Amino acid sequence: MPKVALYSQTGSTVGEIELNDSVFGIEPNQHVLFDAVVMQRASLRQGTHKTKIRSEVAGGGRKPWRQKGTGRARQGSIRSPQWRGGGTVFGPTPRSYSYKLPKKVRRLAIKSALSTKVIENNILVLENLELNTPKTKEMVSILTGLNIERKALIVTADTNEAVALSARNIQGVTVVAADGINVLDVLNHDKLVITKGAVEKVEEVLA
Repeated sequence: MPKVALYSQTGSTVGEIELNDSVFGIEPNQHVLFDAVVMQRASLRQGTHKTKIRSEVAGGGRKPWRQKGTGRARQGSIRSPQWRGGGTVFGPTPRSYSYKLPKKVRRLAIKSALSTKVIENNILVLENLELNTPKTKEMVSILTGLNIERKALIVTADTNEAVALSARNIQGVTVVAADGINVLDVLNHDKLVITKGAVEKVEEVLA
């Protein structure tokens, strides 16, 4: 089982913690990671694109000219697709881009993402993370004590409003609860800061 250092909230080492081998110690599957990221990014698309078809464009109720005798091609409406200002043929319409991968694939993807952080030594396990009141200055102090200078994902055991509000204004820092951890967030941040309680919850679900 992989062992990593256990840190206090102030950044000092207080011991070691053994991580579950089946969650944090597997061989990362790069193809599954790719599929999971594509799925999540597709689900984030709004899909609100829309063009007007000929029945939705204003005007064009009258036939432009009579059917025969003008020498020109017959036309039924100035809002036909071949006219300037006419409707669009086969244009985009509102749709959802979201789709789902099989449950086993999703589980393998998050395990691969977590194991990647362990392999790269980019995981920091905290004994506890508690703030009495939302204070950005305190969160900055905690991150500085842990030598975190770039993007970091903070995972807490449960939803912690004080921690979330304290990190909200810090660029590159995201806070999620253990049940909201996902592949895109893990891979999109340089460091993974996770509390001991969150580790237990993640292992309980994924092991």
